[in-house]
Amino acid sequence: MSRRAAFRRAGAALVLTCALALPALAVQPDEMLGDPGLESRAREISEGLRCLVCQNESIDESNASLARDLRILVRERLLEGDSDAEVVDFIVDRYGEFVLLRPTTGGWNWILWAAGPAMALLALGLAGVYVRGRSAAPENTPPLSDAEQARLRQLLEDR
Repeated sequence: MSRRAAFRRAGAALVLTCALALPALAVQPDEMLGDPGLESRAREISEGLRCLVCQNESIDESNASLARDLRILVRERLLEGDSDAEVVDFIVDRYGEFVLLRPTTGGWNWILWAAGPAMALLALGLAGVYVRGRSAAPENTPPLSDAEQARLRQLLEDR
């Protein structure tokens, strides 16, 4: 292998490694806690909280300023001695259940969880009724008259 090919491979590996590490760069060094145990708990909690700006990323992955504020708030609550559940409850009380990446299925949320499958079943039922009604031939259809049969034969022969 030539030096040039080796250099290209090393460069590609470096770019790929940096691209994969980008989400990890969202948490700034000044946010990190000195205690590795608390920092690990903060990361676990942050992975389950939605960035309210990005909406499809956790606050741990997002670079939005609101996500940074939420990460700092999580760490402050942990430093005050809150349990993981208390931290999450505090954030949910403040921002609503939308902040959870995996919302609960209790309360009124069961309607949202059940709506998709219920609509799919309703659509399948309506499609079945439509197809069944369309494929059913009318029973008392009179037979073709001699003139109609002759016209039909003529049309078929012209093809």
